Amino acid sequence: AFQPAFAGGNTDAFVAKLNPEGSVLVYSTYLGGDARDDGFGIAVDADGNAYVTGSSGSRTYVSKLNADGTAPLYFSGIHIAKAVSAGSDKIVAGSDKALSFSGRADITIPAGADYLSDPIAISAPDLSDWAITLHSDALPAEQTGHPGSRTTSYLGHGDQVSASEIPDAKKIEHWYFIAGIDVAAPPQVGSIVTLGDSITDGHGATTNGNDRWPDVLAKLVEASNKKKLAVLNHGIGGNRLLNDGLGPNALARFDHDVLAQAGVRYLIILEGINDIGVLTRDADAPDTEHEILVRRMIAAYEQLIARAHTHGIKVIGATLLPFVGGGYYHPGPRTEQDRQAVNRWIRTRGHFDAVVDLDKVTRDPAHPERLLPAFDCGDHLHPSPAGYRAMAEAIPASLFNLK
Repeated sequence: AFQPAFAGGNTDAFVAKLNPEGSVLVYSTYLGGDARDDGFGIAVDADGNAYVTGSSGSRTYVSKLNADGTAPLYFSGIHIAKAVSAGSDKIVAGSDKALSFSGRADITIPAGADYLSDPIAISAPDLSDWAITLHSDALPAEQTGHPGSRTTSYLGHGDQVSASEIPDAKKIEHWYFIAGIDVAAPPQVGSIVTLGDSITDGHGATTNGNDRWPDVLAKLVEASNKKKLAVLNHGIGGNRLLNDGLGPNALARFDHDVLAQAGVRYLIILEGINDIGVLTRDADAPDTEHEILVRRMIAAYEQLIARAHTHGIKVIGATLLPFVGGGYYHPGPRTEQDRQAVNRWIRTRGHFDAVVDLDKVTRDPAHPERLLPAFDCGDHLHPSPAGYRAMAEAIPASLFNLK
């Protein structure tokens, strides 16, 4: 039997191949500070990180995902509990609660579908960690999952949905099935979506450390007294504006990952470095192809901005980080020109509602086409935890003003 236990999950990832005879996953989700009495919103990212801001909750919903499944997905039982710590396979005694679906403990999720649990009464303090445990006797050969969890899940045998820990579990840095956790909140509670690629997903962050830049932003928003805002990390490794990769392109997933999320007031877009890098990864391209790529990327930004504005969402553009020296894309001078051209457009007033210059924050002043060594995780493409913190700290809380 397959029993995953984890909080958080993926709102849009790709299909993961698993042993159909199964095992398990246990995980804890990072939720957004101290309990307050003014209501709270919760947000979960495509990467599975959940952030709660505001007060402890009373009506909580857990969303299961079978978006990339090709067959119905059956679970005989699913529980939620407070985790002892981020990435722990242990839960806090007395916190375990069973979920139900239309009053039943078991659920069959149609292929390609999202599914909400019945609401439950549970206290969810800000910046807390959660574990969701799932059990299935038989899984389809393909499941919806997210490989870039930066958090440990635990795989074990048997029905252990109410167990305080899972002994002899296999550890996996991966999430499956869980799309998010929603908490009922008053209308004035809102959320910030961070839309991006592996830099937003957190490549180079500390496993179980919750130090991706959206994690740090959630803490900073909380500390700045913006208690009515949650942060949703919708970063997917390898994601592009224009073409599919590990998950659908940004334009294709925009409705699901931005517009369909609860209470979205602000959108931060940090997306496009993979579009630029892929063009010349295997071979040089003529100048005309570089020019077409830049033009199409700018048009994609315009589309995202227009679609967000239609729904009253303010859009914050983030400049693309330097990546010369990286072995994966090995960008040359012409590729760097593309990045500079895109960043000039992002910085130009009148396009985005606001701009955060993350290129300026993370680049080496002596070699501006490269990441500052202190902010480089080592691959010259992704920031280190210190770099992620610097990125989050460069986003002023004054950008987020909820009435």
